[in-house]
Amino acid sequence: MATPQPNLSAMNLAGAVDLEGLKHKVSAQEGEEGGAPAAGKYVIDVTTASFEAMVRTSATFPILLLLWVKNDDRCFPMARKLADIVNGKDGQLQLARIDVTESPEIAQALRIKGAPALFALINGQPMPILEGVPHDQEMQQIEDAVIPQILQVAKQAGVAGNAPMSGDGDQSADEGASADDAAEQEQVPQAHQQADELAKSGDYSGAAVEYAHLMELDPHDVRAAREHSKCLLLARNGASDVRAVREAAAAKPDDVEAQLDVADVDMIGGQVKDAFNRLLDFLATHPADKEPVRARLLEYFAMCPASDARVAQARRRLATLMY
Repeated sequence: MATPQPNLSAMNLAGAVDLEGLKHKVSAQEGEEGGAPAAGKYVIDVTTASFEAMVRTSATFPILLLLWVKNDDRCFPMARKLADIVNGKDGQLQLARIDVTESPEIAQALRIKGAPALFALINGQPMPILEGVPHDQEMQQIEDAVIPQILQVAKQAGVAGNAPMSGDGDQSADEGASADDAAEQEQVPQAHQQADELAKSGDYSGAAVEYAHLMELDPHDVRAAREHSKCLLLARNGASDVRAVREAAAAKPDDVEAQLDVADVDMIGGQVKDAFNRLLDFLATHPADKEPVRARLLEYFAMCPASDARVAQARRRLATLMY
């Protein structure tokens, strides 16, 4: 059944920023005084590499997609206001921000002429809201009329889950997210380059094989273990229909494979704590399935920084349930 579309007429504003001639660039870093507002809570930054995963999560909860230029101060008031609105909804939707100067192919795919531009994303379907810098009255219209309409349409389409709070709302998780960001920016070791290229091309199964070989050569290669687990995850459920996976898990509460699949989509969607708790709760009532659950949890643990408190807590509970 097709996703119903809201009656959102694009407001093609004259104030669209010319991407070729920006004159309002600032040098302050994101979150610093004079710089762009920082991401956090229900606001995330998305790159070309993470765009596909973000689109998949829109089958679980609706997303506001802001295409902007993060060092152009004309975008800042809009970004701040949208963050305030979305954070005030306590997870009913998420704000995903994409810098069009860093990901021009996404801007081209969405056929925007300039930034900022705003879309709603429901079940993978983008719906234009505006293009250009809105004035106060238009921002008020977005808050009072457009966003409630997006939430209503999402509910009608069965997309009514809760967006994960960045870092699951605790300091240790925020530190873990920072470590993940640093990992994304780390220099790829020479030995890892073939596996890395396969992963970037979307051949996650092939990349997993290559990372497994690296782990055989060096059992202490933490990066290989982390990327191996990520590739196994994406090869299994990276292209799955999230809604179908969740429906199957609800229909088969005693089926370990169905529960493993829904935990996978939780991990892909950034709902790390939900994935851990889902499998641990299942194990508590299904001890006969301890080996597949244990193996999957160990994969998940490898994706997270060793200092992540969520991992330590889950490991303790897993040990208790296993023995």
